[in-house]
Amino acid sequence: MLNSGLTGKRVLVTGGTKGIGKAVVEWFLAEEAKVITSARQVDVEMPGALLVAADLSTREGCDALIAAVQQQLGGVDIVVHVLGGSSAPGGGFAALDEEQWQRELNLNLLPAVRLDRALLPDMLERCNGVVIHVTSIQSRLPLPESTTAYGAAKAALSTYSKSLSKEVSPKGVRVVRVSPGWVETEASVALAERLAQEAGTDYQGGKDIIMQALGGIPLGRPSTPAEVAELIGFVASPRAASITGSEFVIDGGTIPTI
Repeated sequence: MLNSGLTGKRVLVTGGTKGIGKAVVEWFLAEEAKVITSARQVDVEMPGALLVAADLSTREGCDALIAAVQQQLGGVDIVVHVLGGSSAPGGGFAALDEEQWQRELNLNLLPAVRLDRALLPDMLERCNGVVIHVTSIQSRLPLPESTTAYGAAKAALSTYSKSLSKEVSPKGVRVVRVSPGWVETEASVALAERLAQEAGTDYQGGKDIIMQALGGIPLGRPSTPAEVAELIGFVASPRAASITGSEFVIDGGTIPTI
């Protein structure tokens, strides 16, 4: 394995206790980076990582994590914004009230904005750093029945990320987007199991239902959290030193257009 050049780097991973985030934390720890992450409640064990109790969907939670980063690491070299998700009900636009829309923005856009605003000045002063925003193919391929607000929030995150890259890349800070499709996380497994039960089929049948809703996945399966973590680790590393402002899609070929 090639040396990633990340040994000793200070890394913040949001949403790092489950799914993609957990895989990203484990990847950086394996590269001997110093990793800090957060959870709403510290009821998990993550050996080697610094874990902070903070609800990042609130300004107060972001402030608590920022303070912990400064106190425990004195700043960061890499920020990976994995935090995201959706609790919006199905039913299309009519099911999305003011509270639902605000909840999607609070989870999928504003934490990245708040944390970047606090942590970027130090990176810019050192003329060095990497910010990675994990977006979603739902920003380009939303499912009207269930992901309109989530897709819109992720699209906003993508646009913000692109604008930020144009501003800070000339000053030594790279900004990159990673856009996963369907990833077989704990949450997606639970969804597939629920759909399978409702349809009277098995887990593979539940996965097939999801793939059909997405219009098919040419690869024939969802990505794994570890595969997404590998991509994130690469773009964070010095091996990707000339990559900034770009979006890397990892979706098994789900998006059917160029």
